Amino acid sequence: MNRKYAFIYPTLLMIFLVIGLLIGSRLNQKEPQIVSGSYSKMQEIIGLLDREYVDSIESKKLFEKTISDMLHELDPHSNYIPSENLKAVNEQIQGKFGGVGIRFAIIRDTLCVTNVVPNSPSFLAGVKAGDKILMIDGKRITGKKIKNEDVLSKLKGDPETKVQVQIYRDRKKNSKTITRGIIPLPSIVCAQMLDNQVGYIRLDNFSISSADEFYFAAQSLKQLGMKKLIFDLRDNGGGVLDGAVRIADEFLPKGQKIVTVKGKKYLSTTEYSKGGGLLEQTELVILINENSASASEILAGAIQDNDRGTIIGRRSFGKGLVQKDFSLSDKSDLRLTIARYYTPSGRSIQKSFGESYEDYYHSNDKRRDNGEYFAPDSSVFKNAKKFKTLKGRTVYDGGGIMPDVFVPLDTTNSTYYYLALRYSGAFQQVAFDFASKNRSSWKTIQDFNANFETPKNLLQNLIKTGENLDIPYRSDDFKRSEGLIKEVMKAEIARQLFIEEGYFLVTASSDKEVQKALQILKR
Repeated sequence: MNRKYAFIYPTLLMIFLVIGLLIGSRLNQKEPQIVSGSYSKMQEIIGLLDREYVDSIESKKLFEKTISDMLHELDPHSNYIPSENLKAVNEQIQGKFGGVGIRFAIIRDTLCVTNVVPNSPSFLAGVKAGDKILMIDGKRITGKKIKNEDVLSKLKGDPETKVQVQIYRDRKKNSKTITRGIIPLPSIVCAQMLDNQVGYIRLDNFSISSADEFYFAAQSLKQLGMKKLIFDLRDNGGGVLDGAVRIADEFLPKGQKIVTVKGKKYLSTTEYSKGGGLLEQTELVILINENSASASEILAGAIQDNDRGTIIGRRSFGKGLVQKDFSLSDKSDLRLTIARYYTPSGRSIQKSFGESYEDYYHSNDKRRDNGEYFAPDSSVFKNAKKFKTLKGRTVYDGGGIMPDVFVPLDTTNSTYYYLALRYSGAFQQVAFDFASKNRSSWKTIQDFNANFETPKNLLQNLIKTGENLDIPYRSDDFKRSEGLIKEVMKAEIARQLFIEEGYFLVTASSDKEVQKALQILKR
């Protein structure tokens, strides 16, 4: 926070807190409350600040910061979303956006097309993976100052609007006009068979379309012989509650609790399974970690409390609050916590809010520093209430979902040199160059995964690329991490060729949680 505004925030915070509580009351009562006195006082203070404060102030920015601070005093998940940010937030929930249908990366200060969505506007306009985009609507976009968000703002837009791009391919420049369309944002990023019986599905978030995506992915794998499923919810921060309920329903027999939602002004509701789900007879393992939250925890909690499957990984984030969106007159949004959710055994997995908003969202740093990523910490539930699963196992409230089987964070063969290469974009650069010359060499993900091994010349290219990015070669680190480097190189090439589907299929063979799940499913 800017120190020169430090004295302003507490005053405005109290004013907005009063107004917020009155407005909240107004939303839940038939008789409107009169808030004109407090509103006038707020206007008076803002007017005085504009006229009299020693320095010029950005009134809108100050106003919106104060609203957010007020809401975060209530809980970490109530939030104010400015109108200019709302569209991007809603795109993630709706699972679609207006755009051209490419995946890109900024490599060597150039916008490079890594994949083109089939039948998308870019596909229909003749854009190909491996192309480099030099200009958008007549403006050059190469150079060190180019940023992902700048590119997105130029390529995204309303359906049926046009955007002109200049591409570079085979040493030739060519201009293309693309008519934007609706581009899906899939939440299922991988659905593959790991062997002749075990399927693997990874869900990145819960959007409006997630339950339907999941059903079709599972149906496809069942047709390939799937009898057992590894369902990956790691790093899935949640989203639409209904998606979690509908997916849980695919696994549970009729009449079992999935989730109960309760709030002070919110009518208590309990969702039950309807029965007849696609996967009622399918053996199940769910993967979670410290970043699995909200809808992920609802789903994992429903499976754990009903003893329907095995939860593997590390303790989840611990978000047990439900938000509702209220549209404001200026098209901004108030995302307000209106209820808590409870798993079938009756537990709330919401963790403590902590001392501050910042502490709450950095609590995983504390877990890591305390060693919880490497060994389960039972002290988290020392004072927690005990609950029983359907078969009588003890589970706890107040700190996320504790997995049935703990798997520590895998740092095997990780070195400073490997991490420097990983986070510099060096792997991505080498993978893009290689994929651009070899895109037709493998027709399927399975063909690539079975037959490709990272060659030595690619490792040499990686070392040189690292040096160009000011990462000096460390021979000892390289020898220790060589196996890991080869695997990540292969996975990044698979991502270039087959998007996330390829990446996660390749990494599954060395993924400790996936391998533990396979071990359990084969008992």
